[in-house]
Amino acid sequence: MSNSKLYKGSLNTIILRLLSENSKMYGYEITQKVKELTKGALKITEGALYPALHKLEAEGLLDVEVQRVDNRLRKYYKLTEKGHRETVSKLNELERYIETMQALLNPKWAT
Repeated sequence: MSNSKLYKGSLNTIILRLLSENSKMYGYEITQKVKELTKGALKITEGALYPALHKLEAEGLLDVEVQRVDNRLRKYYKLTEKGHRETVSKLNELERYIETMQALLNPKWAT
């Protein structure tokens, strides 16, 4: 799945979901958490992650907090109130999509 393009449409939802479960995260931490949760099946590259983070920030869904860690600056991302609301909306949308795909691909699993 690491070469699959299917997850790209869900990248923002993945980021929002992780940030809803963690008060704040930095980019590398996000990539590693996804890799851990998917047992390596899904690997988010920096080239995909950072443009998505910047877009979410520009849309007012994320706040950025810069902290000095080991004499380096690290950007932490956290959800805004608008980001929390959008996370709920995106997760509901994704759930409906998954249910629709299950109905199409395996009708006996459909509820």
